[in-house]
Amino acid sequence: MSGVDESVTDPYLWLEEVTSDRALDWARERNDVVVETFASSDRFTELESRILAMLDTDTRIAYPGRRGRWLYNFWRDAEHPKGLWRRTTFAEYAKEEPAWEVLIDLDALAAAEDENWVWGGAAVLRPEQQRALISLSRGGADAKVVREFAIETKEFLAPEDGGFYLPEAKSEIRWIDIDTVYVGTDFGPGSLTDSGYPRIAKRWRRGTPLAEAVTVFEGEPSDVAVSAGYDRTPGYERHFVGRATDFFNEEVYLLEDGDTLRRLELPTDSSESWYRDWLLVRLKSPWEVGGREYPAGALLATDFGDFLGGARDFEVIFEPDAHTALHGYGWTENHLLLITLEDVQTKLYVVTPGADGWVREPLADAPRMATTSVMNLDPLEGGDEFMLTTSGFTTPTTLLSGSVGGPTALLKKEPEFFDAAGVETEQYFARSDDGTMIPYFVIRHRDRIGRPGPTIMSGYGGFEVSRTPAYSGASGMGWLERGGTWVMTNIRGGGEYGPQWHTAVQKANRHKVYEDFSSVAKDLVARGITTHDRLGAVGGSNGGLLMGVMLTRYPELFGAIVCQVPLLDMRRYHLLLAGASWIAEYGDPDKPEEWQYISEYSPYQNTRADAPYPPILLTTSTRDDRVHPGHARKMAALLESQGHPVWYHENIEGGHGGAADNKQSAFQAALIFEFFTQRLMGN
Repeated sequence: MSGVDESVTDPYLWLEEVTSDRALDWARERNDVVVETFASSDRFTELESRILAMLDTDTRIAYPGRRGRWLYNFWRDAEHPKGLWRRTTFAEYAKEEPAWEVLIDLDALAAAEDENWVWGGAAVLRPEQQRALISLSRGGADAKVVREFAIETKEFLAPEDGGFYLPEAKSEIRWIDIDTVYVGTDFGPGSLTDSGYPRIAKRWRRGTPLAEAVTVFEGEPSDVAVSAGYDRTPGYERHFVGRATDFFNEEVYLLEDGDTLRRLELPTDSSESWYRDWLLVRLKSPWEVGGREYPAGALLATDFGDFLGGARDFEVIFEPDAHTALHGYGWTENHLLLITLEDVQTKLYVVTPGADGWVREPLADAPRMATTSVMNLDPLEGGDEFMLTTSGFTTPTTLLSGSVGGPTALLKKEPEFFDAAGVETEQYFARSDDGTMIPYFVIRHRDRIGRPGPTIMSGYGGFEVSRTPAYSGASGMGWLERGGTWVMTNIRGGGEYGPQWHTAVQKANRHKVYEDFSSVAKDLVARGITTHDRLGAVGGSNGGLLMGVMLTRYPELFGAIVCQVPLLDMRRYHLLLAGASWIAEYGDPDKPEEWQYISEYSPYQNTRADAPYPPILLTTSTRDDRVHPGHARKMAALLESQGHPVWYHENIEGGHGGAADNKQSAFQAALIFEFFTQRLMGN
C-alpha cells in the first residue's frame, strides 16, 4: 500500500484541513449533538460545577518551582482563568496563607493585547533572577511566542528596545548570560526537521538581528530536533549541544573554546547528565565498555574529567531486577536521590559519593498504593534540601519538605474532593498472551467486592511513560461516588519495569501492547470485577491509538470507549504535524516491511462496517499541533458512514492537552463520565 494516492482511497482527507470552514462546520455540527446528548442534563451541570470548583479552589496546593531563595508558581482560579505567574519566599510559602508577588496576570495581558494567550512556561535567568523568557501560545498549541520579561519592573522588553523575542514557532531558547542565548527556531526554509522542530542551534546576542545569530550546530532534516544549552554551575561551566536523531536516540556534544564540538562517547539511547565532577549514565540497553557489561536500566557514575581523558571505569549506582526499576533521580548539593518502582510501588533512597565509593541509604518512607515524588532540588543554591509529594488514588496530595539526614515536615495538604469512605485500592496481575504478567490497580468501594459492576479501565502503553497512583478528584466525583470501579493498567510500552518494558514492544512488537490491555480486560471479567458489557476504556494520544485498536480488534471486550486526541490513521501519521518524530516508536509506513505490521492494527484502515463495535466518544482539539485533529475527525466520519454508534467532540482550542483553562478541563472531564454513566450504568 506504500505510495498509494490517499486522495483516491481516503474520502475524508479534506478533514485534515485543520481550520477550513468546511471541516470546522462539520466539527461544530457534531459538537452540538454531543452537548445535547451528554452535556445538557442537571446531572452533567452539577458534576461540571463540582469539578470546576475543585480546579478553581485556593485550597489546592500551589506547587512551587524552586530557584534559589524564590519559589515560582503558575496559578489558575475562578478570578484568573488564564492564570497568574507569581513568586514568594520559602518562609512565606510555609505559612498557611502565603503572600505572593504577582509577576504576570495572563488574563489582563490577553485582554490588553486581544490575544487568546495560554501559559507555556518561564525560563528565569540565574543567579540574579531579574529576567525571564516567557513562552505563550495561542489557544494552547505547542508552537509558542517567546518574549523577554523584566521581573523587577514587571514589564516585557520590546524587540526594538533590545528584548529577546521569537514569533510563533516550536522553538528552543536557553540563557547563556543576560545578553546571550542559545536559540533554535524557524529561521526560514530548511531550518526545521521533518518533525517540525529546530534543526539548527545558534548563539544570539542581544541587540543583533536574529538573522545574524551564529550557527553552532546543524542537524539533518530527518532528525527530530537539535538544541544547545549552558551549565552554569560555578567552576564547572559547560556549553553543550544535543542532536536527537530519533525520539529515543541523541548524540551529545560539549561545545569547547566557542565552536569546537566534542562528542560524548556514550550509547545514543542512554540518558546522561552531569553535576560538578560526576557524569551519570542511565542505560536503556546493555552496554559493554571497559571490559565490563552493564545491564539495561542501570545507573552508572564516573568522574567526568577522567571520562573525557579516556577512562571508562564506572560505578553501578543502581542495578534493576525483575521487579524493580529506576523511576527518577536528582542531585542535592552533596547527595544523589533515587526514586525506584518495585512492582509499581515507590521507594526512595539517598546515595552519597565518598572515598570508599557510593553509600546508599533509605531517604524517607513512601506509602504503598501511592506515588511519592522528589521535587525542588536545587544543588546550585539550595544545599541538601528537597520536597516530597505523595498522592494515592483516594489520598489527596501532601507536600513535605526536608533535608538529607534530617526529618521531613508537612508543608501543604490538599483537601478531599470526593467521598472516599469505603473505597479501597488493590493491585492484581493479568497474564498476557505471551505469558508476561501485567500489573494493574483496581479502585472501588468495598461493597463492590464480589459483585460485578460498571468499570472504566485506562491505559497508555508507549514512549516509556510510567503510570503510577495519583489522586483524581474528577474520577472520584464522576465515577467512584456513583458506584463505579476505576482501573489503571501498567501495560508494556511504559517504563514501570525499566526501559525493557518499553523496548520490548516497539515497532514490530507493538501488538503486545494491545494484547496486554485486552488481557487485563479479560482478567477483570474472570475475577468477577465487571462484565464485558459494563466495561469501559479510556485513553489519550498514544493511549487514543490504544483505544482505536481496542475498538477495531477487541470490540467484544467493551461496552463503551472514550478516545482522546488520538493517533488513528497510522498510514499517514508520520506526514502530519510532529508525527515523523515517532517513527522510532511505531515504524515507518513508507517502508513496505514496516507498513506490513503497522497495517495489521492501524484503526483507520481496519474499521469494518459489519463489526459490532461498542459506542465510542472521540474527542480532540483544533489547536492540537502535536497529534493532528484529522485522526479523530476522519475516524468519526468513517464510523458514521458505516453506521456505528459514534459521538465526536472537538474543542476549538486547548492544544494537545485538550483544554486551555479550568472551565474547559471541567467540561471535558464531566463529558467523559456522563458518557460512561449513560452507556455503562444505563441511566
